[in-house]
Amino acid sequence: MSFSPANITALVIASSFAAGLNIYATVLTLGLLARTHWVALPPGLDSLGHTWVLVVCGIMFAIEFVADKIPAFDMIWNGLHTVVRIPIAALVAYHASSQLTPQMQILATAIGAAVALAAHGSKTALRAAVTPSPEPVSNIALSSSEDVVAVGLTWFATHHPVIAASAALLCLAAAVLAARALLRAIQKPLRRLFGTDLEDRAQVKPLP
Repeated sequence: MSFSPANITALVIASSFAAGLNIYATVLTLGLLARTHWVALPPGLDSLGHTWVLVVCGIMFAIEFVADKIPAFDMIWNGLHTVVRIPIAALVAYHASSQLTPQMQILATAIGAAVALAAHGSKTALRAAVTPSPEPVSNIALSSSEDVVAVGLTWFATHHPVIAASAALLCLAAAVLAARALLRAIQKPLRRLFGTDLEDRAQVKPLP
């Protein structure tokens, strides 16, 4: 991969989207690629190949793999990771763009944080819509899909960054639309339920 500003920006977009889904899988994938020298990465990402980074991310990925598939608890887990995924995604973007000009590096960092925030927010909204379902299959299927996308997109971004970034933006747009549609679908029956309940209460006359 050539380290042109366009390719680095595309890598930042794709990896930040993946980080918004699963930060540990994303960093672990980049770290393994940096450690094995399987593909050339921007020099600033070499630190991700350190043993302690791989071990910590491996352990946390294993924990998240289970925690993220438990209905209701996955909402708590995702809520807590708001302060993990976005800052680390911004940090990865900062190091990935270290060979660019300071202005471009700041811009790349901001883009990384924004994309990770959008991906994380869409993921959380989708979970909020899916979690009320009585069966756990939907949560497991959705979480597993996110894990696969995070690893696959990160790997693909190191080979074809522009294509990966385009796919990430399309996935992000689709996730936002799906989250809005699902949340609206849930809100309608709730509004009808509570609206009817409120109307019934209003019809009850107070005792003298």
